[in-house]
Parts: sequence; structure tokens; C-alpha cells
Amino acid sequence: MRIKVMLRLYDVWETINPGSTDPKKNNVVTTLLFQSIPEALILQVGEQTAAKDICEAIKSRYLGADRVREARLQTLMVEFDRLKMEDTNSVDDFAGKMSDIAYKSEPLGQTIEEPKLVKKFLKGLHRSKYIHFVASLEQVLHLNETGFEDIVERIKAYEERVGEETQREDHGKLMFVNNNQQNRGGYGGFR
Repeated sequence: MRIKVMLRLYDVWETINPGSTDPKKNNVVTTLLFQSIPEALILQVGEQTAAKDICEAIKSRYLGADRVREARLQTLMVEFDRLKMEDTNSVDDFAGKMSDIAYKSEPLGQTIEEPKLVKKFLKGLHRSKYIHFVASLEQVLHLNETGFEDIVERIKAYEERVGEETQREDHGKLMFVNNNQQNRGGYGGFR
């Protein structure tokens, strides 16, 4: 696009499209093209003599790069769609994977908006472990206006709170079992 604008500015676009045989215009276009592309690309297309041929060679190089970029982006989006929290993942691990995909997709031309990240994060959490809390968040918060980091912090706080309660319950059960065994005269209940 930039090259096209520059060639129109110098009134030599017709040398490329539809093509011209004027040697002076051909030299101007060649010079402008070589000034606007990286040196590595100049080495790849430098053997061409006609400005139109140089332009076609540049296009074919970038078309290949676009296909690679598109394939990488497609792979990332499939990974994002399939992403679910595994049993071995912590909330931080899961959030990190999502952030990583969002970060990698941006330079490839796909920005994953925060509301989409938030909704995917909540949907990807362990259903059995977080369903009640997620349902509460969905009722109380406007998910389209809530930041990804805010949701992650809320889930982490919930996880910590539930973990504390579970530890207390486990400790209480252990005390109860230990007390019962002592009252029966040992572990086997035999005297």
C-alpha cells in the first residue's frame, strides 16, 4: 500500500499497472522500490530489470509470508478455542496460557478483546470446582466491562478461600477420627 501511494505521488504508477516501456520511468520506479524495501528483499528481487517484474517478485514474497502468518494465526485460534483448564493446572497456569495466545496473536493481526478472554476463561475453568462461583460472577458483573486480570484475581481469591475451608474441614475430620480411635482403645478397636 505504501509503495503504491509513493509511486502515484511520483506519477509513475502506470509503469507497474498496466505496465510501461518508458526506460526513464522504469528507472525511477526501480529506485523508489529499492529505497522502500529491506536489503534482504533487494537481494532476492535485484536480478529483475523491469519495474513491473520487481513488483511482482515482491508481491509473491509477501504473499508467501501472508500465508505463513495466516496459518500460524489459525493454529493459535484453534488452540484458543480448545483451551480448557486441566486437572494439573493452577488458575495462574491457565490464565498464563490464555494471555500467551492473546499476546502471540496480536502481531499476526488478530486482537483477542478482553471480553472474549474473560468469557473464555470462565468457560474453560473446571466446571465441578468453579461452577457456583462462575454463575455468581456472571450474575453480578458485566462481563463485557470486566477486565481479564480482575476476573483472574477474583478466581484466585475464591480458590484460596475454598482451600482454607477445605483444610479446616480436613483437620477437623482428622481430629474426629483420631479421637474415635483413641476412645476405642487403639486403631483396630481390639483390647
